[in-house]
Amino acid sequence: MNGIALAAASAVGAVLLAAGAALGRISARRGPQAAELDLGTPVERATFHTLHTASLAAPPLRAGLTEETAGRAAGRLRSLLGTEALCLTDRDGAVLAWDGPGGGHHRGAVTELVAGTLASGRGRSARAGCGDVDCPLRWAVVAPLTGEDGVLGALVAYGSRESAVLVRAATELARWVSVQLELAELDRSRTRIVEAEIRALRAQISPHFIFNSLAAIASFVRTDPEQARELLLEFADFTRYSFRRHGEFAQLADELRAIEQYLALAGARFGDRLKVTLQIAPEVLPVALPFLCLQPLVENAVKHGLEDSAEGCRVTIAARDAGAEAVVVVEDDGVGMDPEALRALLRGDRPAGSGLGLSNVDERLRQVYGAEYGLVIETGAGAGMKVTVRIPKYRPGVHPAP
Repeated sequence: MNGIALAAASAVGAVLLAAGAALGRISARRGPQAAELDLGTPVERATFHTLHTASLAAPPLRAGLTEETAGRAAGRLRSLLGTEALCLTDRDGAVLAWDGPGGGHHRGAVTELVAGTLASGRGRSARAGCGDVDCPLRWAVVAPLTGEDGVLGALVAYGSRESAVLVRAATELARWVSVQLELAELDRSRTRIVEAEIRALRAQISPHFIFNSLAAIASFVRTDPEQARELLLEFADFTRYSFRRHGEFAQLADELRAIEQYLALAGARFGDRLKVTLQIAPEVLPVALPFLCLQPLVENAVKHGLEDSAEGCRVTIAARDAGAEAVVVVEDDGVGMDPEALRALLRGDRPAGSGLGLSNVDERLRQVYGAEYGLVIETGAGAGMKVTVRIPKYRPGVHPAP
């Protein structure tokens, strides 16, 4: 990311230098009346205008290079350059968006114009080849748009004459656009990683938990049909929630409801050996958090509290308000874990058959909220385990699916 940040700074700096100087000269000619109305020097006003325009052009590009996003960004990009016309193409040379005059008779020549740049990744400038004496588009600068997969398309800036300033400005602007496209790819990669992690959690839940739950329900079919019916409904709701296909985030209330269903099914299997205490502050129920973030912690508590022990176990789940954060604690009095083994687990050295949920949740929390929001785990051999999760109540981009 440092390389991307440096590229972005270089590109924006060059664009600001060119656009700021040009707009500064324009502003200086407005006269004393305009000076009384505007705040700052001409260069300051030009800088603000350029930054504002760039901020408007960036969001569409952060969604990738498509016909829709190119159409929304092209006008802003042309405004940054101050050129007569501008177009964006895909990697095949097809025009995604055109802004400015001359599109009617210049579009057909774009594919051939950009072919060399798309093949080599090097920019070029050439005559626009227009036979219309009234058309202002006489010269074209072609700059490649690149990403991790190579050349993604081209930016073509049209001017009324050959200009070294336009060549440099168009090249720097294309680099800035390329940075936005790389960030878009990083966003998509992050989404794919999160989806893969959720699929990993589901894979952990499905074979082990489903088999045991159905076996427990089957044991009640003859002895207590009504109990079997209630457990089947709980099982259906839990699996429907756990295997839903939309949304990276959920409300704490929904996660806790899924946990209650999980504990009802676990209780049917373990009976009086499992004791559960819930202490939930109502004001934290609407807080959004990563989907399937808490259930693995409770499953870990049940597993190490009961499956690895012949004794009973008490699991306590508490959620409280802590100002700008909600704090959730999952605690059990089971067999616990050696601290060094736990550290190895969270580093990714996963012993077969254990701990996928803990490391997965820890990674997802750090990705969403930052390194300081990883799991805090207190444990020892024979001393149970206490897992604390801090969740910011408000974080940009974190909101439950509708």
